[in-house]
Amino acid sequence: MTAFLLDAAAFLLRWFHVIAAMAWIGESFYFVMLDRALKAPRDGGEGIQGDLWSVHGGGFYHKRKFLLAPPGMPADLHWSMWKSYTTWITGFALLSAMYLASPQIYLIDPNVAAWSPVQAVWLALGFLALAWFGYDLLCRAVGFRDGLLAVLVAVWVTALTFLATEVFSGRAAYLLVGAALGTIMSANVFVVIIPGQRRMVAALLRGESPDPLPGKRGKQRSVHNTYFTLPVVFAMLSIHFAAASAHPHKAWILIGFMAAGALIRQFFVVWHSGQRAWGLLLAGAVIVLGLLVWMAPAPRPDVAESAVEAPRDGVAADAPTATAGTASSAAVDTGRVHAIFQQRCVMCHAAQPSLMGSAPLGAMFDTPQQIESYREKIRQQVVVMKVMPPGNMTGLTDAERSEIERWTTAAPATP
Repeated sequence: MTAFLLDAAAFLLRWFHVIAAMAWIGESFYFVMLDRALKAPRDGGEGIQGDLWSVHGGGFYHKRKFLLAPPGMPADLHWSMWKSYTTWITGFALLSAMYLASPQIYLIDPNVAAWSPVQAVWLALGFLALAWFGYDLLCRAVGFRDGLLAVLVAVWVTALTFLATEVFSGRAAYLLVGAALGTIMSANVFVVIIPGQRRMVAALLRGESPDPLPGKRGKQRSVHNTYFTLPVVFAMLSIHFAAASAHPHKAWILIGFMAAGALIRQFFVVWHSGQRAWGLLLAGAVIVLGLLVWMAPAPRPDVAESAVEAPRDGVAADAPTATAGTASSAAVDTGRVHAIFQQRCVMCHAAQPSLMGSAPLGAMFDTPQQIESYREKIRQQVVVMKVMPPGNMTGLTDAERSEIERWTTAAPATP
């Protein structure tokens, strides 16, 4: 019952996090669209920078943007902040409940770095803090030279990506890069955008002209948040895409996908201004397709060819060879693989796992029949990408991995 309750709590927390993120991203996308689609005001108006007429849901809407502030402060003013805060809080809670609570499963890969669980947790927390303070320092040092700042922020994100992949397991590195960008986005709202807007509102309430600098800073950080959005979404979803996080050049893979996301986001930003920059969309698509080709695993060995060697030098196909029956070439049956999995895998992949509440993705290896049904998936994750077991925490040996490989390339058992 405890395991079920923990699983249910994690699921509800993930659901809450996704809902909050959808609300935040949706509102952010809407205001970017609104800002880019504004036209010169048709009916004048004091201090109006632009307006936009639109129709939706059977009604007509008229939106206006003031150059700095309206002549009078409305009694009911909408603030865009709680969706951001809720997204970060639920995301950090989920990160804590899974990755930080079980660093030996999720954070540590001995092939990358042999941290202790306590060290791994502090490194993860320090990574999030480093991401924000480094980014904020860049923004304050460079000021409003936006082109230079964009290049430096891209370099900073690239450096963070390489750092993460050199310190944490591949899957954790991807997730933490996404969490770092999400932290920057939410901190922008909490530290820069909302305080600046509060100062502007306070000045208006005192009957003073607000200082335009806080609004300018908030606009700059808001633009950064816009281009972080799709990279963050990819990094968060990448935990379900082991081919990326397990790649030997996983840092470049993540950088490539994030760059594609930023290009695609720019396509839509330009679209809102009434332009059609199809080259941006094409460039993003080419990057994604190129990355997929790069990541694609080698073709599976043909079962028939591996099982029966073609005749050569006049030797019959069914004649024994020098290596037939040796440990390196002998076939491995499902019963043997089942025995290996009972020792190395059922801590997680079982009807009642001991390391977590339920089997990840419902993959259970309690019986040989269950193992047979996952033959191709096992080949990809255990043999090709070697991401399972996570961080090889159960000590799967090279010899056992070799046995599993020979099993996956043999013809499946027929009933």
